[in-house]
Amino acid sequence: MEIAGTYPMLYAFFDDAGALRRDALSRQIEASIVAGASGIGVLGLGTEVQKLGRAERRALVEWTIADVAGRVPVVVTVADGNVIDMVESARFAVDAGASWLILQPPRPPASGTHLIEFFGAIAQSVECPIGIQNAPEFLGLGLSPADLLRLNAAHPNVSVVKAESTALTVAGIIAELGGRMKVFNGRAGFELLDNLRAGVDGMIPGTETIDLQVGIERAFRAGDDATAEALYRKLLPAIAFAMQGLGTFLLYGKLIAAHRLGLTPSANRIPSDTATPTGLAWAERYAAELGPLPA
Repeated sequence: MEIAGTYPMLYAFFDDAGALRRDALSRQIEASIVAGASGIGVLGLGTEVQKLGRAERRALVEWTIADVAGRVPVVVTVADGNVIDMVESARFAVDAGASWLILQPPRPPASGTHLIEFFGAIAQSVECPIGIQNAPEFLGLGLSPADLLRLNAAHPNVSVVKAESTALTVAGIIAELGGRMKVFNGRAGFELLDNLRAGVDGMIPGTETIDLQVGIERAFRAGDDATAEALYRKLLPAIAFAMQGLGTFLLYGKLIAAHRLGLTPSANRIPSDTATPTGLAWAERYAAELGPLPA
């Protein structure tokens, strides 16, 4: 299995009673696959994983794998925060059919050496490729490239880095890793072209702009810079609006996705930012400018 390309991270939609909406999950999956996504991601920061109960996390994994039905790989983020639960969740995801996993760091934060031990204990419990969510800007801690290489040397299945960093930072990480690990970035696709120029193997954005994200990557890798630039100019205003912080992204990125997918917007699960009338109007305007996502 080649781990590369665009893997949208699914949003968790909630109904007015607070329950997860499978219809919204299924709609995101279909739109993403029709748009040409290389794979599907679930239970990341964009899925609001820290707000979900264990049963809800497992349900989302099972629903996602069932709806994808083997058409593309599925990557599952594991974010329980302690070794025992992380091992259990990792094994559950692999047994359910996940192709690879992304591990979030523990709570509370740990030092580099302890992080290596923490991730290593989970990596050795499963037989699949493992990515490390290295997002100090959002999670408050991360590993240096040297630490990542130490982890890879001790556990070769730890072979992917999932950053949430600027394109310049990612370019430096790629240079220091020297091709020994694959590198993805996220940040909703912000700086997408510069990430591709830096040499990322793939991106993990949200679903709200998956059609444009795939189009940009395909054009860039085909050497069609003019098309890639034109599509990125179309993408950028909505991304700049939503990507003002994780809370803003979860609120307005998901709202743009709902409009483009033809879905009733999600109810919020606390803690959450509160939408303003201006923000609601702007999200609807950006969605209208981008048009509907594929059916």
